[in-house]
Amino acid sequence: MKQKLRSEEELLKVISRELPSPGLEVLAGIGDDCAVISPSHPRGHLELLKTDALVEGVHFVKGTPLDKVGWKALCRPISDIAAMGGSPHHALITVAAPPDWGSKEWRSLYRGIGKAAREFGVSVVGGETASSPGPLFLSVTLTGNVPKQNLKLRSGARPSDLICVTGKLGGSFKSGRHLNFQPRVAEGRWLGGEKGVTAMMDLSDGLGSDLSKLANSSRCSFRIAADGLPLNRGCSFHEGVSDGEDYELLLTVTAKSWPSIQQRWTAASSGVLLTPIGVVLPPDEKSSLLPTGFDHMNPITC
Repeated sequence: MKQKLRSEEELLKVISRELPSPGLEVLAGIGDDCAVISPSHPRGHLELLKTDALVEGVHFVKGTPLDKVGWKALCRPISDIAAMGGSPHHALITVAAPPDWGSKEWRSLYRGIGKAAREFGVSVVGGETASSPGPLFLSVTLTGNVPKQNLKLRSGARPSDLICVTGKLGGSFKSGRHLNFQPRVAEGRWLGGEKGVTAMMDLSDGLGSDLSKLANSSRCSFRIAADGLPLNRGCSFHEGVSDGEDYELLLTVTAKSWPSIQQRWTAASSGVLLTPIGVVLPPDEKSSLLPTGFDHMNPITC
Protein backbone atom coordinates (compact mmCIF):
# COMPACT_ATOMS: atom_id res chain seq x y z
CA MET A 1 0.00 0.00 0.00
CA LYS A 2 1.36 3.41 -1.01
CA GLN A 3 2.51 5.53 1.93
CA LYS A 4 0.85 8.94 1.64
CA LEU A 5 2.65 12.07 2.81
CA ARG A 6 0.54 14.19 5.12
CA SER A 7 2.34 17.53 4.79
CA GLU A 8 5.12 19.42 3.07
CA GLU A 9 7.16 19.20 6.26
CA GLU A 10 6.94 15.41 6.15
CA LEU A 11 8.00 15.48 2.49
CA LEU A 12 11.02 17.65 3.33
CA LYS A 13 12.09 15.10 5.95
CA VAL A 14 11.84 12.30 3.35
CA ILE A 15 13.84 14.31 0.81
CA SER A 16 16.52 15.40 3.28
CA ARG A 17 17.32 11.80 4.28
CA GLU A 18 18.36 11.04 0.69
CA LEU A 19 20.72 14.02 0.33
CA PRO A 20 24.29 14.54 1.56
CA SER A 21 24.89 16.90 4.46
CA PRO A 22 25.43 20.47 3.22
CA GLY A 23 28.85 22.07 3.32
CA LEU A 24 30.00 24.26 6.21
CA GLU A 25 29.35 27.37 4.09
CA VAL A 26 25.59 26.59 4.07
CA LEU A 27 24.15 28.57 6.99
CA ALA A 28 20.51 27.70 6.16
CA GLY A 29 19.26 25.19 3.63
CA ILE A 30 16.20 23.02 3.10
CA GLY A 31 13.34 24.09 5.36
CA ASP A 32 13.93 27.86 5.42
CA ASP A 33 12.33 30.48 3.17
CA CYS A 34 15.69 31.02 1.46
CA ALA A 35 19.02 29.25 1.45
CA VAL A 36 21.80 31.23 3.13
CA ILE A 37 25.33 30.70 1.87
CA SER A 38 28.47 32.26 3.31
CA PRO A 39 30.64 33.40 0.35
CA SER A 40 33.64 31.12 0.16
CA HIS A 41 35.13 31.49 -3.33
CA PRO A 42 38.82 32.36 -3.31
CA ARG A 43 39.87 35.70 -4.72
CA GLY A 44 40.20 35.60 -8.50
CA HIS A 45 37.30 33.14 -8.99
CA LEU A 46 34.15 33.82 -10.99
CA GLU A 47 30.62 32.72 -10.06
CA LEU A 48 28.84 30.36 -12.49
CA LEU A 49 25.02 30.13 -12.63
CA LYS A 50 23.00 27.56 -14.57
CA THR A 51 19.36 26.47 -14.74
CA ASP A 52 18.06 23.37 -16.51
CA ALA A 53 14.72 21.59 -16.96
CA LEU A 54 13.80 17.92 -17.35
CA VAL A 55 10.37 16.94 -18.74
CA GLU A 56 8.76 13.50 -18.85
CA GLY A 57 8.13 12.49 -22.46
CA VAL A 58 10.89 14.76 -23.75
CA HIS A 59 14.02 13.90 -21.76
CA PHE A 60 12.89 10.52 -20.40
CA VAL A 61 9.97 8.16 -21.00
CA LYS A 62 7.16 7.52 -18.55
CA GLY A 63 8.09 4.59 -16.30
CA THR A 64 11.83 5.38 -16.20
CA PRO A 65 13.24 4.46 -12.77
CA LEU A 66 13.01 7.62 -10.72
CA ASP A 67 16.51 7.34 -9.29
CA LYS A 68 17.83 7.54 -12.86
CA VAL A 69 15.64 10.58 -13.52
CA GLY A 70 17.08 12.25 -10.42
CA TRP A 71 20.66 11.47 -11.47
CA LYS A 72 20.08 12.93 -14.92
CA ALA A 73 18.30 16.03 -13.60
CA LEU A 74 21.30 17.12 -11.52
CA CYS A 75 24.03 15.86 -13.85
CA ARG A 76 22.79 17.87 -16.84
CA PRO A 77 23.63 21.28 -15.32
CA ILE A 78 26.76 19.81 -13.73
CA SER A 79 27.90 19.04 -17.29
CA ASP A 80 27.41 22.71 -18.22
CA ILE A 81 29.51 23.86 -15.26
CA ALA A 82 32.21 21.40 -16.36
CA ALA A 83 32.16 22.87 -19.87
CA MET A 84 33.12 26.27 -18.44
CA GLY A 85 36.17 24.76 -16.73
CA GLY A 86 34.44 25.08 -13.35
CA SER A 87 33.32 23.18 -10.27
CA PRO A 88 29.65 22.81 -9.17
CA HIS A 89 28.58 23.86 -5.67
CA HIS A 90 24.94 24.57 -4.67
CA ALA A 91 21.66 23.40 -6.20
CA LEU A 92 18.01 24.47 -5.91
CA ILE A 93 15.61 21.82 -7.21
CA THR A 94 11.96 22.30 -8.15
CA VAL A 95 9.78 19.24 -8.78
CA ALA A 96 6.22 19.20 -10.11
CA ALA A 97 5.07 15.60 -9.57
CA PRO A 98 1.85 13.58 -9.94
CA PRO A 99 -0.49 14.15 -6.98
CA ASP A 100 -0.60 10.42 -6.13
CA TRP A 101 3.12 10.22 -5.36
CA GLY A 102 3.95 8.78 -1.95
CA SER A 103 7.16 8.59 0.03
CA LYS A 104 8.48 5.71 -2.14
CA GLU A 105 8.47 7.80 -5.32
CA TRP A 106 9.96 10.86 -3.65
CA ARG A 107 12.68 8.81 -1.99
CA SER A 108 13.60 7.14 -5.26
CA LEU A 109 13.84 10.44 -7.15
CA TYR A 110 15.96 12.09 -4.47
CA ARG A 111 18.11 8.99 -4.07
CA GLY A 112 19.34 9.63 -7.61
CA ILE A 113 19.75 13.35 -6.96
CA GLY A 114 21.63 12.59 -3.73
CA LYS A 115 23.94 10.14 -5.47
CA ALA A 116 24.93 12.76 -8.05
CA ALA A 117 25.30 15.40 -5.34
CA ARG A 118 27.68 13.20 -3.34
CA GLU A 119 29.76 12.20 -6.34
CA PHE A 120 30.29 15.75 -7.61
CA GLY A 121 30.40 17.71 -4.36
CA VAL A 122 27.06 19.52 -4.67
CA SER A 123 24.99 20.77 -1.72
CA VAL A 124 21.23 20.72 -2.40
CA VAL A 125 20.13 23.76 -0.39
CA GLY A 126 16.46 24.19 -1.32
CA GLY A 127 13.88 24.40 -4.10
CA GLU A 128 10.16 23.76 -4.36
CA THR A 129 7.75 20.84 -4.62
CA ALA A 130 4.29 20.91 -6.19
CA SER A 131 1.56 18.63 -7.56
CA SER A 132 1.14 18.60 -11.32
CA PRO A 133 -1.81 17.38 -13.41
CA GLY A 134 0.61 16.97 -16.32
CA PRO A 135 3.89 15.12 -16.82
CA LEU A 136 6.65 14.99 -14.21
CA PHE A 137 8.76 18.15 -14.45
CA LEU A 138 12.02 19.09 -12.74
CA SER A 139 13.94 22.35 -12.77
CA VAL A 140 17.44 22.64 -11.32
CA THR A 141 19.36 25.82 -10.58
CA LEU A 142 23.05 25.22 -9.97
CA THR A 143 25.91 27.46 -8.91
CA GLY A 144 29.60 26.90 -9.44
CA ASN A 145 32.87 28.75 -9.68
CA VAL A 146 35.93 28.85 -11.88
CA PRO A 147 39.33 30.54 -11.58
CA LYS A 148 39.10 33.62 -13.80
CA GLN A 149 42.07 32.56 -15.91
CA ASN A 150 40.53 29.11 -16.51
CA LEU A 151 37.14 30.25 -17.80
CA LYS A 152 36.29 28.74 -21.19
CA LEU A 153 33.55 30.24 -23.39
CA ARG A 154 32.11 29.24 -26.74
CA SER A 155 33.47 32.39 -28.35
CA GLY A 156 37.23 31.80 -28.21
CA ALA A 157 37.83 29.54 -31.24
CA ARG A 158 40.07 30.90 -34.00
CA PRO A 159 40.87 29.75 -37.57
CA SER A 160 43.37 26.86 -37.66
CA ASP A 161 42.36 25.63 -34.18
CA LEU A 162 41.69 21.90 -33.96
CA ILE A 163 38.14 20.79 -33.02
CA CYS A 164 38.11 17.98 -30.44
CA VAL A 165 35.62 15.95 -28.42
CA THR A 166 35.94 13.85 -25.30
CA GLY A 167 34.60 10.29 -25.16
CA LYS A 168 32.39 8.74 -27.84
CA LEU A 169 29.19 9.96 -29.48
CA GLY A 170 25.81 8.58 -30.53
CA GLY A 171 23.13 6.20 -29.34
CA SER A 172 22.41 7.90 -26.02
CA PHE A 173 18.67 7.12 -25.87
CA LYS A 174 18.97 3.75 -27.60
CA SER A 175 21.55 2.54 -25.09
CA GLY A 176 20.16 4.29 -22.00
CA ARG A 177 23.39 6.28 -21.54
CA HIS A 178 21.36 9.50 -21.34
CA LEU A 179 20.27 8.31 -17.86
CA ASN A 180 23.64 7.29 -16.42
CA PHE A 181 26.27 9.47 -18.13
CA GLN A 182 29.21 10.88 -16.20
CA PRO A 183 29.63 14.67 -16.45
CA ARG A 184 33.23 15.46 -17.41
CA VAL A 185 33.91 17.62 -14.35
CA ALA A 186 37.52 16.59 -13.69
CA GLU A 187 38.30 16.68 -17.41
CA GLY A 188 36.69 20.11 -17.77
CA ARG A 189 38.74 21.51 -14.89
CA TRP A 190 41.93 20.12 -16.41
CA LEU A 191 41.14 21.52 -19.85
CA GLY A 192 40.18 24.83 -18.27
CA GLY A 193 43.72 25.12 -16.95
CA GLU A 194 45.20 24.69 -20.42
CA LYS A 195 45.96 27.98 -22.21
CA GLY A 196 45.92 26.14 -25.54
CA VAL A 197 42.20 25.32 -25.13
CA THR A 198 40.45 28.29 -26.75
CA ALA A 199 36.72 27.41 -26.51
CA MET A 200 34.58 24.75 -24.86
CA MET A 201 30.94 23.67 -24.41
CA ASP A 202 29.07 20.49 -23.53
CA LEU A 203 27.44 18.26 -26.15
CA SER A 204 23.80 18.02 -25.08
CA ASP A 205 21.91 18.80 -28.30
CA GLY A 206 24.14 16.83 -30.68
CA LEU A 207 27.37 17.71 -32.48
CA GLY A 208 25.47 18.90 -35.56
CA SER A 209 23.70 21.58 -33.53
CA ASP A 210 26.28 22.36 -30.86
CA LEU A 211 29.28 22.80 -33.16
CA SER A 212 27.29 25.34 -35.17
CA LYS A 213 26.57 27.24 -31.93
CA LEU A 214 30.26 27.30 -31.03
CA ALA A 215 31.22 28.42 -34.56
CA ASN A 216 28.59 31.17 -34.55
CA SER A 217 29.74 32.44 -31.15
CA SER A 218 33.36 32.47 -32.37
CA ARG A 219 32.41 33.94 -35.78
CA CYS A 220 34.14 31.10 -37.59
CA SER A 221 33.36 28.20 -39.89
CA PHE A 222 34.46 24.58 -39.54
CA ARG A 223 35.41 21.43 -41.41
CA ILE A 224 34.75 17.98 -39.93
CA ALA A 225 36.52 14.75 -40.89
CA ALA A 226 33.54 12.38 -41.05
CA ASP A 227 35.69 9.26 -40.79
CA GLY A 228 37.41 10.55 -37.64
CA LEU A 229 34.36 10.81 -35.39
CA PRO A 230 34.64 8.61 -32.25
CA LEU A 231 31.36 6.66 -32.26
CA ASN A 232 29.79 4.35 -29.72
CA ARG A 233 29.44 0.74 -30.84
CA GLY A 234 26.72 0.25 -33.45
CA CYS A 235 26.22 3.97 -34.17
CA SER A 236 26.33 5.55 -37.62
CA PHE A 237 27.88 8.91 -38.42
CA HIS A 238 24.37 10.40 -38.61
CA GLU A 239 23.52 9.11 -35.12
CA GLY A 240 26.82 10.33 -33.71
CA VAL A 241 26.14 13.82 -35.00
CA SER A 242 22.40 14.17 -34.40
CA ASP A 243 21.30 11.91 -31.51
CA GLY A 244 22.30 14.37 -28.79
CA GLU A 245 22.44 13.87 -24.99
CA ASP A 246 26.07 12.70 -25.13
CA TYR A 247 27.20 15.11 -22.39
CA GLU A 248 30.75 15.02 -23.67
CA LEU A 249 32.91 18.13 -24.07
CA LEU A 250 33.36 19.90 -27.40
CA LEU A 251 36.47 22.08 -27.48
CA THR A 252 38.95 23.83 -29.73
CA VAL A 253 42.71 23.68 -29.26
CA THR A 254 45.49 25.65 -30.94
CA ALA A 255 47.44 23.50 -33.38
CA LYS A 256 50.68 24.50 -31.64
CA SER A 257 49.54 23.28 -28.23
CA TRP A 258 47.84 20.06 -29.39
CA PRO A 259 50.88 17.71 -29.24
CA SER A 260 51.59 18.69 -25.63
CA ILE A 261 47.93 18.49 -24.56
CA GLN A 262 47.50 15.13 -26.29
CA GLN A 263 50.56 13.71 -24.55
CA ARG A 264 49.59 14.93 -21.06
CA TRP A 265 45.87 14.12 -21.47
CA THR A 266 46.53 10.38 -21.31
CA ALA A 267 47.82 10.68 -17.76
CA ALA A 268 45.15 13.20 -16.69
CA SER A 269 41.96 11.67 -18.06
CA SER A 270 41.59 8.17 -16.56
CA GLY A 271 41.14 6.62 -19.98
CA VAL A 272 38.62 9.10 -21.46
CA LEU A 273 39.30 9.69 -25.14
CA LEU A 274 40.21 13.13 -26.52
CA THR A 275 39.85 13.04 -30.30
CA PRO A 276 40.54 15.71 -32.94
CA ILE A 277 37.63 15.66 -35.41
CA GLY A 278 38.13 18.76 -37.53
CA VAL A 279 39.50 22.26 -37.88
CA VAL A 280 38.19 25.79 -37.41
CA LEU A 281 38.01 27.82 -40.63
CA PRO A 282 37.80 31.56 -41.39
CA PRO A 283 34.23 32.91 -41.40
CA ASP A 284 34.12 33.38 -45.18
CA GLU A 285 34.63 29.66 -45.84
CA LYS A 286 31.74 27.18 -45.98
CA SER A 287 31.21 24.90 -43.00
CA SER A 288 30.73 21.15 -43.31
CA LEU A 289 27.06 20.29 -43.75
CA LEU A 290 25.94 18.27 -40.72
CA PRO A 291 22.54 16.85 -39.72
CA THR A 292 21.14 18.87 -36.83
CA GLY A 293 20.34 17.51 -33.40
CA PHE A 294 17.85 18.53 -30.71
CA ASP A 295 16.14 21.93 -31.05
CA HIS A 296 14.51 23.30 -27.88
CA MET A 297 11.97 25.25 -29.92
CA ASN A 298 11.07 22.16 -31.98
CA PRO A 299 11.70 19.25 -29.63
CA ILE A 300 11.76 15.66 -30.77
CA THR A 301 10.34 13.62 -27.92
CA CYS A 302 11.99 10.41 -26.77
